[in-house]
Amino acid sequence: MAGFGSRQRKWSAGRFVALALGVSAPVLFWAVTTHAPGNWSWHDLTRPLSEVNAAERQAAAAADQSALVTPTAAGTAPEALPKAPPPLGTRRPLSEVPNDGSPEGRLLEVYRLIGDGKMREALARAQKLTQDIPNFQLAQLTYGDLLLAQTMPLQTVGNAPTTLSDKATERIGQLRTEALRRIAALQERPPVGALPKAFVELPPSTRHALAVDASRSRIYLFENRGNGLQLVDDHYASIGKLGAEKSVQGDQRTPIGVYYITSRLEPSQLTDFYGAGALPLNYPNEHDKRLGRTGSGIWVHGVPSDSYARSPQSTDGCVALANPELKAIMDRVQPRTTPVVIARQLEWVEPQAQESERRSLRNLIEGWRVARSSGDMNRLLNFYSPKFTSGAKDLSQWRQQLSQEAGTGRARNLQIKDLAILAWHDRSDLMVVTFGEVAENQTTGVIKRQYWTKEDGLWKIFFEGVIG
Repeated sequence: MAGFGSRQRKWSAGRFVALALGVSAPVLFWAVTTHAPGNWSWHDLTRPLSEVNAAERQAAAAADQSALVTPTAAGTAPEALPKAPPPLGTRRPLSEVPNDGSPEGRLLEVYRLIGDGKMREALARAQKLTQDIPNFQLAQLTYGDLLLAQTMPLQTVGNAPTTLSDKATERIGQLRTEALRRIAALQERPPVGALPKAFVELPPSTRHALAVDASRSRIYLFENRGNGLQLVDDHYASIGKLGAEKSVQGDQRTPIGVYYITSRLEPSQLTDFYGAGALPLNYPNEHDKRLGRTGSGIWVHGVPSDSYARSPQSTDGCVALANPELKAIMDRVQPRTTPVVIARQLEWVEPQAQESERRSLRNLIEGWRVARSSGDMNRLLNFYSPKFTSGAKDLSQWRQQLSQEAGTGRARNLQIKDLAILAWHDRSDLMVVTFGEVAENQTTGVIKRQYWTKEDGLWKIFFEGVIG
């Protein structure tokens, strides 16, 4: 590297970081001088995310937390140091992560070249990436650091004077976390063929499904093919400023649970803040309402046109993606039929491992169908919770409606079509069931959704309603 440097190159490094941070010096890898142990190095960018998060928590325990987070009026603080996600499939070295040509893939190619000591090639690749995607802040910062590396050895992650790095302490930490999350997501892949445990059963009419892992800042897109759901794509995604598990309006947290896309909003219907569009979700769903959770307007949306991506935790509760990646999702998913699971940490299972549960739940729902078709109210009501509601109706009023339908023969020999079963397990067991209800001698019917929970160890319906 000797002889590489010049005043012009030093100024260029600062210029590229200014584009990313609005400050006067490059700081991406300098960040760890204030956020991580002193021996943090480029090697740490390719460590398992579980190790990285553990190191973060250990460092944070000895650090002044007031310098990292600002408590809200309610006294809560962001989940700046999330629990380490459980391991996924086999961790592959960075050298085996393919460059798919996406901005993220190209950035990881730069990291790989740095790890191999190919600094000139890394610099050229970073320069081209910043030229092609000038609003990709993480790429701009990486390029700035590489420009500085021409005048000094890039031995540790963090060579900038404190007077410069202190100007954007919080932003530095966010960008470092973004880099780690992106690398980990491409190295630690879900086991081949595995699915999020929440997807118990989806009919062929449900063409796609989405799942968000908050701990990994990742959204996964699945396609329902002839042999079931298949993972077809995944992208970096941002969640709420204060982390996951929304409970009240304005808490800046992203809800966790099982939801559905309700509609599609085009850019022409929105301000530039939402970028390429938005996919609103049905938060709060009936389970959320039952738990007293409040709030609204939770969307999967894009980013402003002057940005490429947002920090891992930077929204008011929505899930935000880069505009090209959001558009790719919007072009494929369908409102009303596409489920979206949002979890702190997704649990991945082999489809066959859920066969016993799938069969048991199918039998349960078939039992409900038979009871409803028979008109036996006592038998049917055994499936409902005493706390059942449907709109303004309680269980007593619901029984009257069921009795009237049985008396007119409307419920005779009902058939269930396109059964979808989503399961959720946290403080309680939840099952969201969606299906078409078709009466005898009819070709079409209504689309219903039921919410089931366990009471005294038995599944009970606490909500049922027509959604289409």
